Amino acid sequence: MNLLGIEIGGSKLQLVIGDEAGKISHRAKIEVDRAKGGAGIRDLISATIAEWRKEISWNAVGCGYGGPVDFQTGKICCSHHIAGWNDFPLGDWLREICGTPVAQTARPRGQTGGLPHEMPVRVDNDANTAALGEATFGAGGNFNPVFYTNSGSGVGGGLVVDGKIYHGAIPGEAELGHMRLDKSGTTVEDRCSGWAVDRKIRALKKSDPESLLAKLIGSATGCEAKYLPVALRLGDPMAQRIVNETADDLAFAISHAVHLFHPEAVVLGGGLSLIGEPWRAAVANALPNYLMKAFAPGPQVKLSALGEDAVPVGALALASAAAKG
Repeated sequence: MNLLGIEIGGSKLQLVIGDEAGKISHRAKIEVDRAKGGAGIRDLISATIAEWRKEISWNAVGCGYGGPVDFQTGKICCSHHIAGWNDFPLGDWLREICGTPVAQTARPRGQTGGLPHEMPVRVDNDANTAALGEATFGAGGNFNPVFYTNSGSGVGGGLVVDGKIYHGAIPGEAELGHMRLDKSGTTVEDRCSGWAVDRKIRALKKSDPESLLAKLIGSATGCEAKYLPVALRLGDPMAQRIVNETADDLAFAISHAVHLFHPEAVVLGGGLSLIGEPWRAAVANALPNYLMKAFAPGPQVKLSALGEDAVPVGALALASAAAKG
C-alpha cells in the first residue's frame, strides 16, 4: 500500500511516498521561500503532487505541519514562522488535490454510479508527527511512553502513549518550546532553538573573535550552529560552553514533561541533534538535576534515529492510520 507523507516546516518542505513500514520510495525536498508565505508552499505541494500522480497513486495522506493544528479536522490554527496559514483548512485542501484512493479508482466491469470515497487524510502538528515516527520506527521503538522534542528553527514537543499521539484540548500539542523559563516571559524557544544558538555564536564572534569557533565561522552568516560539531571535536571550550548552557535550559524544560507524563524515553531531534553524542550527553547529564529524587535516574535520553526523516516517516504512520479508518 502506497502512502503519501508531507512535512510543512518553517524552513523546508518534504513530500515522500512510502509504505506502512515507514520505508520511503520517493522523495521531494524543497527549500521554503518564506517571503511567499503559505500560498507559495501550497503551490509547491500542488505541483509536486500533480507530477507524482502521473506515475504513482497512494491510498492515504499524512501531514505534519509546523504549528498548532486541529487534528480532528486538519484546520490550521496559525503559523509562528510563515504568514498565510491562519485558519486554513489544510486537511480539506489535501483531500481536494490528492484525488481518490488508489483502490477506489478502478470499478468492476459494468458497475456504474456512486461516488468514490474521499482520500483519507490526517494532519497533525509536526513535532507530534515526528514523535509518532520515532516511537513507531525510530529511537523510541522499545519504550512507552515516549516524549520527543526537536530543536531546530523552533522548539516543539510530542508525546506518544501506547503507540498513539497524546492530544489535549484542541489544538492539543505538547508545546515545549512555548513554555516559560522564567516569569519575565523568556521561552524555551528563545534559548534552545537552532536560531537561538546561532545568535549565541554570532555574539561570541564579537566577544571572543579569537576563539576556535569564531575562526571556523569566519565571515559566514546564518546557520552558525552547524560549525559546533567540528569545534567540539577540536576541543573548543567556547563551543562546549554554548552546548552545555543550551542543553541545561532544555533539560530544565524537559523536566516538567517528565514530572507530568513520566516517559520511559526522551528523544532529541531537530537540527541541534546533528551535534550528536555531545548534545545528547549534555542534556542527559543536566536532566537529573531538575528531577525529584524519587524519579531517579529518569528517562533514557536518546538521539533521534530518523533524523530529518522523523516528520515524513511519522506522516506515513499518520497516513497508515487514516487508511485503516
